[in-house]
Amino acid sequence: MSNTVVIYYSGYGHTRRAAEYVAEGAKAELIEIDANGDITDAAWEKLDAADAIIFGSPTYMGSVAWQFKKFADATSKVWFTRGWQDKVFGGFTNSASLNGDKQVTLIFMQTLASQHGGIWVSLGLAPANTFEATRNDVNNLGGSLGALVQSPSDRGAEDTAAGDLETARLYGARVTEIAARLNS
Repeated sequence: MSNTVVIYYSGYGHTRRAAEYVAEGAKAELIEIDANGDITDAAWEKLDAADAIIFGSPTYMGSVAWQFKKFADATSKVWFTRGWQDKVFGGFTNSASLNGDKQVTLIFMQTLASQHGGIWVSLGLAPANTFEATRNDVNNLGGSLGALVQSPSDRGAEDTAAGDLETARLYGARVTEIAARLNS
């Protein structure tokens, strides 16, 4: 087993719900970035000790939320010491639209992981792209870089599509499994 941490920001609770599913699959601890874009010193220590880190942010205006970006910028202190070199990384995002430029958010996260010398884990699930596919199918949004989640803007987090949440859970498990293989 490897030590995985899920670090995320959630503005309205939808991304938090996705983070809970990712963490369940990964058997990971959750760290929430606060409304000011900050985390505690204890949270930094948990990230430093982790074998795998999974990033999560809503997609706002085609990228991560500013609170996640503030956290990302603060990781430069770790970057200088190469403290996260060779860690396993993954990422997930949520937006109200089916597309909403989520891929751009995941590319931001992948680039952040790469800046740290990390190893990025893809989703590893085929898309549900048949005529019969529904929103309850795994990877019904057709992602590959990480987990994609869509939450209707006029509904609460509890109305997030079951297929998206299961995709998030499976992705968390995949990241932890790959980290365990690499650390054995």
